[in-house]
Amino acid sequence: MNRIGLYVNLGKTDALRRIVEAVELLLKRGAEVCVEPEVKARMVPALAEHVEALPLEEFGRFADVVMCFGGDGTMLACARRLAESDLPLLGINLGKLGFLAEFPADALDRTIDNVLSGRYRIVDRALLETTVDVNERPTMLFALNEFALEKRESSRMITIHAWVDEHYIARYRADGLLVTTPTGSTAYALSCGGPIIAPSAQVLCLVPICPHMLTLRPLVVNDSAEITLMLDADSHAASLVADGQQVAPFDPEMRCTIRRSTLTARLIKRADTTYFDVLRQKLLWSADATIPRTR
Repeated sequence: MNRIGLYVNLGKTDALRRIVEAVELLLKRGAEVCVEPEVKARMVPALAEHVEALPLEEFGRFADVVMCFGGDGTMLACARRLAESDLPLLGINLGKLGFLAEFPADALDRTIDNVLSGRYRIVDRALLETTVDVNERPTMLFALNEFALEKRESSRMITIHAWVDEHYIARYRADGLLVTTPTGSTAYALSCGGPIIAPSAQVLCLVPICPHMLTLRPLVVNDSAEITLMLDADSHAASLVADGQQVAPFDPEMRCTIRRSTLTARLIKRADTTYFDVLRQKLLWSADATIPRTR
């Protein structure tokens, strides 16, 4: 694979320097490179003339691999926008935790060598999809982490009715409700008390956000199920949010059906690590929590 697309969040500190470094390393190794037009415009002409400029949605007709420079949010945005391209994505971490963007920026040279020589593995991660009205037009939304139906423009709780297939689950009085994939189980859902779910598990999880009833706990269901959410007629208005980024208004008596998409996100991972290695590193499971005694 020697045709590489580079996608970057220019709002990240050091982003432009890292993307220029990546272009120089790739060109030096004989690879072909494409970036978005606004990124190419910020490069010096001597470098830019060797780089193709394409909108991200058209990377699929040029690249074999897309390297994403940013944080997990950058990876989520890229995965949604390229959902129909089948391109594998590799995340260079310029952010904080980096569950998805797990390759360190300081090891860019080694990472590029591994990509060009094929020393990596590709994992397929489930995507969620649903259709909602946006500006009075039916719009398909995708999510890699989760869909959140959450309160909007009010501090008051909202009331959500939920079904799995045709089976009624419950009436949720809460700040919101998450429908999460295994990938999203270490994101928003984790802070709401949801379980960590291995990516190979073929399940979805419903996780209430600050429920009024303490007995409303996270619920794990098979990912072949369809989950329908409806906002109660007497509820305050809400928003349906995909991966914390795409927001659609959701008014009382509106409903949506969330299902596993036939599309997947293809993520590049290091050949010498597993999901559990990442958990251990990112969640500090190997850290010694004892406090040494001092005399």
